[in-house]
Amino acid sequence: MIKDHQKAFNQVHLLIDAIVVVISYVLAWYLKFQAPWQNEPPGLSMEQYMFALWFIVPGYVLLYYMLNLYTPKRATLRRYELVNIFQANLFGTIGIIVVLYVIKQIHFSRSMILMFFGINTVLTTIFRSVLRSVLEYFRRKGYNVKYILMVGYSRAGEEYINRVNNNPQWGYVIRGILDDHVPAGTLYRGIKVIGKIDNLEYILPENNLDEIDISLALSDYDKLERIVAMCEKFGVHTKFIPDYNSLFPTNPYTEDVLGLSVVNIRNVPLANSFNKAVKRTFDLVFSIIAIVISSPVMLITAIAIKLSSPGPVMFKQERIGLHNKPFEMYKFRSMVVQKEESESKEWTTKDDPRVTQVGKVIRRFSIDELPQFFNVLKGDMSVVGPRPERPQFVEKFMEEIPRYMVKHQVRPGLTGWAQINGYRGDTSIKRRVEHDIYYIENWTLGFDIKIVLLTVFRMFIDKNAY
Repeated sequence: MIKDHQKAFNQVHLLIDAIVVVISYVLAWYLKFQAPWQNEPPGLSMEQYMFALWFIVPGYVLLYYMLNLYTPKRATLRRYELVNIFQANLFGTIGIIVVLYVIKQIHFSRSMILMFFGINTVLTTIFRSVLRSVLEYFRRKGYNVKYILMVGYSRAGEEYINRVNNNPQWGYVIRGILDDHVPAGTLYRGIKVIGKIDNLEYILPENNLDEIDISLALSDYDKLERIVAMCEKFGVHTKFIPDYNSLFPTNPYTEDVLGLSVVNIRNVPLANSFNKAVKRTFDLVFSIIAIVISSPVMLITAIAIKLSSPGPVMFKQERIGLHNKPFEMYKFRSMVVQKEESESKEWTTKDDPRVTQVGKVIRRFSIDELPQFFNVLKGDMSVVGPRPERPQFVEKFMEEIPRYMVKHQVRPGLTGWAQINGYRGDTSIKRRVEHDIYYIENWTLGFDIKIVLLTVFRMFIDKNAY
């Protein structure tokens, strides 16, 4: 049973983290003052520098604890742990420097502290990555596993089983499912329904399970309170897998209304005023720089369009933006001039005969989108966000695609999470909306920067840009 060894494992884990901090600190001190290429006097004695470890080691362990570096990581992505390691070391470095400033200790080397920050971040990352890889290897081999019983058969339960079966490195073993509606013996991906929910009263006293996962169908939620009470009576760890994931964000948040937990259906970080200001500042700075850098390309493009086909250089088209408000989006004209009523009815497809020769080139490399940086300056668009659609398509998709209108809770963008994942042009609208909603619910400035960088790399290989 994993719970019999978890406490000891956590203690060893904490001890090793403390040792890594000490090694990193001593190595930073050596490289700063004792390495052959160094001739700078230390200012303080070695004993004085080492005395600081009595405060640094527990401080860093506390930071690791506060940033959830000692919680189970079986089903979490490796990058989340690495981000937390970086944050813990950054906060620790800032804390040390602040303390030195407060106590007016001018002889303690700040550059050594910065070296300690870099070394400890790298060594802790390596240790954590090696440990995770070793644990994943043993879990694949059937060791260090966690035994689970599922209570309730539902769509969410099936999704959970899919993920567990596809990730044996998590070390989860599902021993069966209890359900009152699905016949005993029914199999789903090798997991069998073994009885009714009431059988839980006889299974729990045996105490051979690490976890109970409640995955009831919506129609059975009246049984939830009794099931939780039974699990807690026998001290078994319990998780709840709601059968309404399609309605809730990936990271739901709650409000405390005088002791009553209220779950928000949609988490939109950009509803926060500070986040709005950060994103708008990024948009303004980035778009101004982009316009300056791309101005020669835009000038050459304008001349090429004018010489290659009759009609205006710029093309304006009505799109639906933030809070369902229409705006005129700018593009370089890449098609032959058409009547407005015929143009608005058709979706651009591969080998579209309306696209000019110059248009094929500028669409291939997304040069036709460059004038939209002026839309960003005006505030109609953002650098990153869901791509805006024409009014007639919005009216169509809002009836056909669930949650389609959620994308209008933020400004539309020149590029987005859906586009860098291949969903642009004549591709699945449903999948595009799923990616847009993921972006809306998980926005950070770092996420925007990541999307911009990926856009630059992928614009040259995108096969869906017609």
